[in-house]
Amino acid sequence: MSSAPDAEKPSAASWVADHVSSQVGRTFVVTGANSGLGLETVRTLGGLGADVIMTTRDQDKGQQAMDALLAELPDAKIELRSLDLADLDSVREFATTVGALDVLINNAGVMMPPHGRTRQGYELQLGVNHLGHFALTGLLLERIANSEDGRVVTVTSGLHKRGRIHFDDLHGEQDYGRTKYYAQSKLANVVFAIELNRRLRTNNIPVRSVLAHPGYSATNLQSSGPTGVGKLLMKAGNRLFAQDAEMGALPQLYAATGTDVEGGQFYGPDGRGESKGFPTLVEPLDDARDRELGKRLWDISEELTGVRIPLDP
Repeated sequence: MSSAPDAEKPSAASWVADHVSSQVGRTFVVTGANSGLGLETVRTLGGLGADVIMTTRDQDKGQQAMDALLAELPDAKIELRSLDLADLDSVREFATTVGALDVLINNAGVMMPPHGRTRQGYELQLGVNHLGHFALTGLLLERIANSEDGRVVTVTSGLHKRGRIHFDDLHGEQDYGRTKYYAQSKLANVVFAIELNRRLRTNNIPVRSVLAHPGYSATNLQSSGPTGVGKLLMKAGNRLFAQDAEMGALPQLYAATGTDVEGGQFYGPDGRGESKGFPTLVEPLDDARDRELGKRLWDISEELTGVRIPLDP
C-alpha cells in the first residue's frame, strides 16, 4: 500500500464532518457505539440520513446513548443492537440480524486492562479488538459486497507501530503486559485490514478495506481499561493533551464516506506525531505489509474464530 501524491490527499485543513455528503439510502454498522468515537460516528451518520445500526455490549448504556441521540436528531434512523465482541457466539447471533449493508466500521475496543479472557478463552484485547472483528467482517462480507460502495473500516491506533504478533505466546500466558498486548491487537487490526484488501483485489470483490486511527483522543477507552496509576495518568493526559472525540472520529468518518478513498489506504490526524488534527493519509508500520505475516495471522484467526472468509490469498 502506498500513499497517494500530496495533491490527491483530502484537504486536511478544512475537512470536517459537516463536509460528509448525504448518506440517505446507505446502511452502516458501527461497533462500540455507546460512547466516544463510535457515538460521534453514529451522530454524524445519523444526521446525514444514513440507516445506522449501533452496537453495544452494555444495553443500558447503549439505550441511554441512543435516546440522547434521538432527542438531538429526532428524524435519525438509528437502531441499537446487542453485540459482545468478547463472545464469538454473540458475534454470530448479531450477524444473523443484519440485512443489506454498505459499510462496517470496526470501532469497538478495549485498552490495557489486567490480563483477561474472552468467553472462548482468548486474551481479551486480541479477542475483542481483532478476533471479534475478524469474525464479524467474515460473517457480513457477502452482504457488504452486494453494495455499490461497500467498505470495511478498521479502527486501529498509532501504538500499532510498537507491536508485534506474539505467535509463540498469543494470549499472554507466559509474559503478559497491558501495553504490549494492546499494541499486538492494534497491529493485528492493521495486518488484517491490509491482508483483507489484498485478498479482495485478488478475488475481484468490489469492497474497500480501509484503516483509520484517531490519534490521541479523549474517550472512555483510556479510563475503562487501565487501573490504578495508569488510569490516573490516562485521565490527566486526556485533560491536558488529547483532542476531543468529535475530532478523533474524523479519520474513520472520512474512511467510511470520502469519495476519493481507495482500498488499502490508512487515515489519521495530520498533526505532529499523528496525535491531533484533520484526516489525512498516513503510513502503517512497514512490517504490517508483509505477506507472510498477513497470511499467518489470517490462517490462525480463521482457526481461532471458526469463521472462514472464502478469499484466496
